Amino acid sequence: MKQYIIRRLLQMIPTMIGISIVVFAISAMVPGDYITAKQSPNMTQEKIDHLRSVYGLDQPEYLRYFTWAGNMITGNMGDSFQHQKPVTEVISSYVWNSFVIAFASLVLSWMIAIVTGVFSAKFQYSLFDRIITMIVFICMSLPSFFIGLLLVKVFALNLGILPVSGMTTAGSTATGLDYVLDVAKHSVLPVAVLTMISTGSLTRYFRTSMLEVIRQDYIRTARAKGLKERTVIFKHALRNAMIPAITLLGFELPALFGGAMILEQIFVWPGIGHIYLGSINMRDYPFMLGFTVFIAGLTLIGNLISDVLYGIADPRIRLK
Repeated sequence: MKQYIIRRLLQMIPTMIGISIVVFAISAMVPGDYITAKQSPNMTQEKIDHLRSVYGLDQPEYLRYFTWAGNMITGNMGDSFQHQKPVTEVISSYVWNSFVIAFASLVLSWMIAIVTGVFSAKFQYSLFDRIITMIVFICMSLPSFFIGLLLVKVFALNLGILPVSGMTTAGSTATGLDYVLDVAKHSVLPVAVLTMISTGSLTRYFRTSMLEVIRQDYIRTARAKGLKERTVIFKHALRNAMIPAITLLGFELPALFGGAMILEQIFVWPGIGHIYLGSINMRDYPFMLGFTVFIAGLTLIGNLISDVLYGIADPRIRLK
């Protein structure tokens, strides 16, 4: 196991190098730069050339790449053009705001998906299964911005029981428990939208996995021994149906810190996705590149964690 983890970590090095080259090349092909994005009609060409020289945008692409990559190796992601602060500081300032709603929706969506997926498979083709299937397809087909605006219309504007947008009440100076409750109240709608979007596909996944497991011979043997149906389903079937789901956990790690651009725009949530979208519009290359590599690294680490957990959970897998 230890050798496997070390080998996988070493394999990440050329992978990250390849990712950095591709990401930088794509950003270099984008027309314009930070200076043209914020250029005003009164700015002279001399001023434009001076600013490009200050930000290092006048250098050839290959020199800019090696400078950027060399700084990344030392942990220096550079300074954000737009925020005039180190990229690491910008990420740490906003990424936890996105983590709050992403983690809450992750827990809720997995709990709902497991329960509904199990009972939908248990009572296949029943009325319950048909209703769940219909709800699942509705959640999967509707775009997130439509669901978000609909919930805002109903619960914020019509009923007035939830805030329209923001992370805290405007002008609030609450601290401690009052601050936590204020944030929790503002996060209800974005968490609900993220949960609805994630639950649909997860429910179908758990339903399919459970249908495969409950048809296995050892499940029929367990029933033939006279075990209670609850024991057969939740102790034997669900335990084995959860093993393939471990693979999905690897993709949840970057999702926890990646932010939700559209939802953060709709609910004016000060998350990292909202900042990342703004950096794309403003051609803030240091932040764009730094955050993209950050998410790529989390994806590789998440896949490694999934493989390790899969080998631990399933004794048939031997990591050599």
